[in-house]
Amino acid sequence: MLQNGEVLPELEVPAVGGGRLLLPAALAGSWGVVLLYRGSWCPYCNAQLGRFARASKTFAELDIKVAALSVDDEETSAALAEKRRLEFPVGHSADAAKVSALVGAYTNDDPPYLQPTGFVLTPEGAVVTAVYSSGAIGRLVADDVAGLVRHIQAQS
Repeated sequence: MLQNGEVLPELEVPAVGGGRLLLPAALAGSWGVVLLYRGSWCPYCNAQLGRFARASKTFAELDIKVAALSVDDEETSAALAEKRRLEFPVGHSADAAKVSALVGAYTNDDPPYLQPTGFVLTPEGAVVTAVYSSGAIGRLVADDVAGLVRHIQAQS
């Protein structure tokens, strides 16, 4: 598991709409949020992603960028992004074992997928806080992220 202050290791997966999602580079220079979600079938993941999408105005004001990824294929990920109106980058077809080895996320074995994991990153890509869940519940909340960044900015 990543500790506060460690730089998020480089993650690269295909991006919905083409190209590659390279993290933390895609978030560089802004506060960052990386959401690893179980899949489009997970109601808790849908709720979380929807809340982060609805926080886009607040996040823009605080200079927070979001990216999400899962093991879902591109078609499934694109449908989820459209349904939830996700304007942030969404990665697909992640290798759960490889991602887990890099960041310490819990995984499900059969079928293989990532358990919910979230990171809040500094503009330089260092972990401010990490939330690891071994099951469906326990994940980052958009309002908490905004509050944390506000607090850190006020202390600077």
